[in-house]
Amino acid sequence: MSERKKNPDEWKNAMRWFYGYLAKYRWKIGVGLVLVTVTSLLAIVNPKITGYIVDDIIGNGKGISDRLPLLPKALIAMILVTVAQAVIRLIFLWMFETCSQDTLYDMRDGVYRSLLQKDFAFYNRNRTGDLMSRQTGDMMAIRHFVAFVIYQVYENALLFVIALVMIFSVDWRIGLAMITVLPITALMTYLQSKSIKPKFMAVRDQFSVLNALAQENISGNRVVRAFAKEDYEIEKFDRENAKYRDAELGAAAVWTKFVPIFEVLAGLLTVVLMLVGGIMCVKGYMTLGNMVMINSYLWMLNNPLRMFGWLINDYQRFTTSVVKIYRTISEKPAIMTPRYPKNTDKIRGEVEFKNVSYVVDGEPVLRDVSFHVKPGETVGILGATGSGKSTIVSLLCRFYDVTDGAVLVDGTDVRELELHTLRDGIGMAMQDVFLFSDTIEGNIAYGAPDCSFEDVEWAAKIADADGFIREMPEGYNTVVGERGIGLSGGQKQRIALARAILKKPSIIILDDTTSAVDMETETQIQHALKKLNHETVFVIAQRISSLKDCDQILVLKDGRIAQHGNHDELIKEDGYYKTVFNHQYGNVPEEILKGGE
Repeated sequence: MSERKKNPDEWKNAMRWFYGYLAKYRWKIGVGLVLVTVTSLLAIVNPKITGYIVDDIIGNGKGISDRLPLLPKALIAMILVTVAQAVIRLIFLWMFETCSQDTLYDMRDGVYRSLLQKDFAFYNRNRTGDLMSRQTGDMMAIRHFVAFVIYQVYENALLFVIALVMIFSVDWRIGLAMITVLPITALMTYLQSKSIKPKFMAVRDQFSVLNALAQENISGNRVVRAFAKEDYEIEKFDRENAKYRDAELGAAAVWTKFVPIFEVLAGLLTVVLMLVGGIMCVKGYMTLGNMVMINSYLWMLNNPLRMFGWLINDYQRFTTSVVKIYRTISEKPAIMTPRYPKNTDKIRGEVEFKNVSYVVDGEPVLRDVSFHVKPGETVGILGATGSGKSTIVSLLCRFYDVTDGAVLVDGTDVRELELHTLRDGIGMAMQDVFLFSDTIEGNIAYGAPDCSFEDVEWAAKIADADGFIREMPEGYNTVVGERGIGLSGGQKQRIALARAILKKPSIIILDDTTSAVDMETETQIQHALKKLNHETVFVIAQRISSLKDCDQILVLKDGRIAQHGNHDELIKEDGYYKTVFNHQYGNVPEEILKGGE
């Protein structure tokens, strides 16, 4: 069953969404269709002149000397008509091509903007390769429809109708003989349209799978090579590639079955003309010139019949692609700015969790978490893997919404704040660092692109990155590879830290940011962070050295706050914090720790 019949409302909404983009260029398309009409009407002229030449100029060889001067004039007229058709065709082809490119530009921009508005849950459910295929293969199917299919459908339908009218005007008996193939053509068109739609949907789905697999393995090429899994990944790719090939062949099997039928139907028209027309000419019911004229109109019937199969394929590819793109972008994000957000120019940095719980797929991640942070305080978060450390800062940034309770920033529930204001006031440096294929300066200045170089340098110095950056061949203008390839883990972390600091946010989140740096560098970064101007800092770490100077420390276990206090308080308790401390430092005297390791 086709997608249109499965979900007619989705199909209608998808088409309405597409035509919303196309409507911007409706006048240009309208003018293009007028020009198509002109070229189609001009197609009447040359067959008429051909019939006139045969009957009135050649005249079966009689009186040729008297009418011979008319022959060059008739031929010139045919040449002029042909040239006019070619020029007009060139114009409308360019118009449809520019419309297709402009429509594609607008759609890509709209889809890209929509993807940027999606929440984290959306990207957890969708693979990058799938989303990329929406912007590539599916978009190209839409471009082909606008540039080619629209005018081809109109032109072929118009030529078919004009040819029938002209044939009937010459001799109605020939016209009736010609339309005998139309019921068969209509039936074949219906059957092909019904058969091809699910095949194209399968092709687009498998293309997405193949695209996602290729993207994943290219991005993770170093992991593949490190584990010597090339043969395994090639086998996996070959398996999906074979499925894609089979899906394409499945679609091809449909149109290869029907296209020859359309070719036969088109050829039958010639047989009908030669049979019926020949008999009528022999019996004197029709002149040879009229038969030649009808034969000249025959291509106007043959070509549309031959094109039916191809155009149906192109149309079904187009509708399939529109539905798949619409299905992607129509999914509303769960995290959105409220309709009437609380007015806040800049957040101050006060944070409070009130009985916060967060559940994913029925599994509790956080349970009844409560704490309060004053502006300018530093909060350390410690816990085993999966205890909910990163979830706390994700809820603070409102990447997800709490299941129960509330997260307050400056006394206001984050769900009531404008998202841009909230996130613009938070600087994040994560353990899994993402750097863009840009200069180091560009990566650091990502959150504040209009800042001065002195600001970039200032942030790099605080993150203890200025030294190694200046040692690079081009310093701050050094271009880093995709995801920061070419830099060590510690270097990437320090650049990410500088990027977060440069925003000069009210809240800074450091999610295991110094895990890949040595102890000396970590100490330098901590001392530099203390010099910041009263920012609230959240430090997620496994090293006690990163947490011991925090104003308060949260120890999480199974999504709950198991311990809460400062270093001096927690070290006196028998709990997870003291256990981690003993594992890392053994019996190191406390006064040595206070002296900085």
